[in-house]
Amino acid sequence: MTALPVTEKRSAIVQPRGTNRLLLAASFLAFLIGGAWLGTQIAPAPFTPLSPPDAPLETIALPKGLPAPVERFYRQFYGERLPVIRTAVITGRGTMRIQPLFNLTLPVRFRFIHEAGLNYRHYIEVTLFGIALLKVNEYFVDGKERQELPWAVMTDNPKLDQGGNLGMWAEILEWLPSVLVTDPHVRWEPVDDDTALLVVPFGADPFSTKEERFVVRFDPLSGKVKYWEAMRYANVESEKTLWVNGTWFEDGKPWFIISEEHVVTNVAVDTSVTAKGP
Repeated sequence: MTALPVTEKRSAIVQPRGTNRLLLAASFLAFLIGGAWLGTQIAPAPFTPLSPPDAPLETIALPKGLPAPVERFYRQFYGERLPVIRTAVITGRGTMRIQPLFNLTLPVRFRFIHEAGLNYRHYIEVTLFGIALLKVNEYFVDGKERQELPWAVMTDNPKLDQGGNLGMWAEILEWLPSVLVTDPHVRWEPVDDDTALLVVPFGADPFSTKEERFVVRFDPLSGKVKYWEAMRYANVESEKTLWVNGTWFEDGKPWFIISEEHVVTNVAVDTSVTAKGP
């Protein structure tokens, strides 16, 4: 008897209608997400550095009577003489965590312009693929803070003013520390061998009796500033929050990480609220 051939049955897989469209949409979405992530990894080009002034830098002798850790810091940072800084422009790049954009971290480039101890102006570009996506102009002028953000303009608020004032002095501590000795309206108070209080005026009025305080802790080995902290309003709706090295204590991680690439002092600057851009 001749065996009959066995016929293999194959079942056709029928995809539901619309599956191809869903796969295509998912692939496109993944492409967009991947492309956006790639854009966040590309740093913007730096701003063009400014030329330093031709005049020699004025200096003064390191004053006597500073608290021990403060004197040690200045001797190591500057030596026996301190520069007299009246204006400064700090330029650099970094990253910023944008809360209105779902806390997305994006590259930035910045230029901070100071009339030392009086006024400042910040210009920040938030970038994607190295191209400016958002632009921020921020001012602290005559003791008043003004923030011009892409989604809002905030001004005329005492909490903003307090935050702007502390922000100015924190930047001076970071980049222009000689101002904290040469400015007669600033003083250092002793605490212990590695800690001092930095007392600064509130606002630009030199006759104001308002003051703010930083607790500054110095590294006992290097003599450098290790930690600084102050009580600052995080926003117009908050109460004062502990602010440590630029990080909100309750947040636990910095929202703005930047590195200066060029600092030039005693050049002509414009900190007025009509000034825009770098």
